[in-house]
Amino acid sequence: MEKSSWIRKMFEEGIRLKQEFGEENVFDLSLGNPVMEPPEEVRKALVESARDESPGLHRYMPNAGFADVRAVIAESLSAECKVELSANDVVMVCGAAGGLNITLKTLLDPGDEVIIFTPYFVEYLFYADNHGGKAVPVPTGDDFRLDFTALKNALNEKTKAVIINSPNNPTGVVYSRKELQGLADILKAHSDQLGKAVYLISDDPYKKITFDGVEAPNIMEFYDNSIYITSHSKDIALPGERIGFVAVHPQCESAGPIMAGLIFCNRVLGFVNAPALIQRVVKQVQSVTVDVEQYQRKRDYLYKELTRIGYEVVKPQGAFYFFPKSPLEDEVEFVKKLAEKRVLVVPGRGFGLPGYFRISFCFPDSVIEGSIAGFEQAYRAH
Repeated sequence: MEKSSWIRKMFEEGIRLKQEFGEENVFDLSLGNPVMEPPEEVRKALVESARDESPGLHRYMPNAGFADVRAVIAESLSAECKVELSANDVVMVCGAAGGLNITLKTLLDPGDEVIIFTPYFVEYLFYADNHGGKAVPVPTGDDFRLDFTALKNALNEKTKAVIINSPNNPTGVVYSRKELQGLADILKAHSDQLGKAVYLISDDPYKKITFDGVEAPNIMEFYDNSIYITSHSKDIALPGERIGFVAVHPQCESAGPIMAGLIFCNRVLGFVNAPALIQRVVKQVQSVTVDVEQYQRKRDYLYKELTRIGYEVVKPQGAFYFFPKSPLEDEVEFVKKLAEKRVLVVPGRGFGLPGYFRISFCFPDSVIEGSIAGFEQAYRAH
């Protein structure tokens, strides 16, 4: 509990401040909770699915999910990653969080290590610990790109998996084809040396939210021992519906036992199966995405203002976060100063990298624009 998420702490502080000062006077940029509504196609599919009175639609199903839903997802994913997948390579899950937990439960033996790259989504620490593993943070470069030397130094006989997140939370960095190929080459060489697979897990809920024409390649195109996990929380703005999927590369070592493990763990971890209604909805909207241009416009505005004020920040290529350097060495102190200006952000140590802080920009323009005065006043004062 003491290590619990800084994101939630700041979100709860925002609730307190809103009660004290009024919601319109508090600029909460802490939680990555999209205020953008689901696209019209998604809402239409939801209504149609709810009105369907065919018998059996709300009963138990195979723990992997509806076969027809998995087949549609496999077809869509095959075209994206240039690998031929079938419904038998896909498991429907309760969001990417559920997908990560059933994957790590399936893969990990006690003491196994899971490499994560700093800064990282803090829940990775808890997810690995949930299943007897140990998360091993590996630093990235000053621009948050992958540091292959640091990765090589971290790999050892205990390494079972590597988790990447691109577009990245909290930096907005998108790993290029060259980076993913380099990562795949290193993991293949280490796997060959060990005589057993090191699995590459891609946690990609922001996959379809990229800017300026930047491509977010799929890891399955580069590495056979890969497991792809995503959700529809961000790309069609359904975080509360808890729906996503896990796909295992058909050429993955032990692909059959891994799929069997994922299905078994979906049940024994208590998810049982992904929600039936929303499975039938996402089957119809695999080609639909929120209006990414709205996020790009918010990014451009906030980047211009932050850099004008003087903040050092890498321009995000995707997702909806900034990760600026704190003007104070102790970023928690600076975050407190921002809170005094009623601007809520998240300290970087919550993502394993002190000295920075995270800003979410998935909020109404009025909240983003209203925060600028506080950002400027705190920066000038410190």
